[in-house]
Amino acid sequence: MRAQTCYNLILYERIRSSPLRCPYSRITEDIRKGVNSLPNIKSAKKRVKVIAAKTLQNKMVKSQLRTTIKKYLAAVESGNKEDAMAAYKAAVKKVDQAASRGIIHKNAAAHRKSRFTKLFNEMN
Repeated sequence: MRAQTCYNLILYERIRSSPLRCPYSRITEDIRKGVNSLPNIKSAKKRVKVIAAKTLQNKMVKSQLRTTIKKYLAAVESGNKEDAMAAYKAAVKKVDQAASRGIIHKNAAAHRKSRFTKLFNEMN
């Protein structure tokens, strides 16, 4: 619990130090500057902060997912089966994690894993 709180504080500091490139960026900018022009209710202000933090977390996971997929495709292109197998396992794991967190749809995850498997089997 304490580690999660520290992690949230780190995320909140990141949000405060730089504007996000998301639909909530204007709101986060206003919060950073101390302007309370949008939400006036305390719980609404908190929701804005929480949504901004969650958006940042989702962006991090999506970025990791894209990087892992690129590494897998590069390994398949190189033709090295051992590297491709290790990258395949990592890519499938990241896709499953993203699907379990609701970042990508479960059917989209299944589609991607199927495509990865097909590419790997074509290497033989």
